[in-house]
Amino acid sequence: MRVALLLAPLALVAAADRPIPAASPVGAPELCLPRHRIQNSIVRSDRIIDFVLFGGKVYRVTLAQGCPDLGYQRGFAYASTGNQLCASDQITVVNTAPVPAGARCALAPFQPVTLAGGWKAAR
Repeated sequence: MRVALLLAPLALVAAADRPIPAASPVGAPELCLPRHRIQNSIVRSDRIIDFVLFGGKVYRVTLAQGCPDLGYQRGFAYASTGNQLCASDQITVVNTAPVPAGARCALAPFQPVTLAGGWKAAR
């Protein structure tokens, strides 16, 4: 089992305090993404995470339910048995002290999107 920790870089934390950019679907949702292609993740709220791939393609995951403290903490970890992150996987919110691990939440399909407002993925 492999464990990965994804925390939003400081530059993106400031961006995450702005309204969530609208996203237009650009294809069919995918059930898994190859982990080695994920450059970054941006936690937008308790329900929305944008995954940025190398090359700039963005996939939005909208969780079925809010994941407590995800939007506040802006970081999560996941464990996977393969080389992919899948909609069937769960994430764990990474809290600051005193409790290091927070809520566990199921992911959802990865929807390829174009973000409104000229937002560009960091490369």
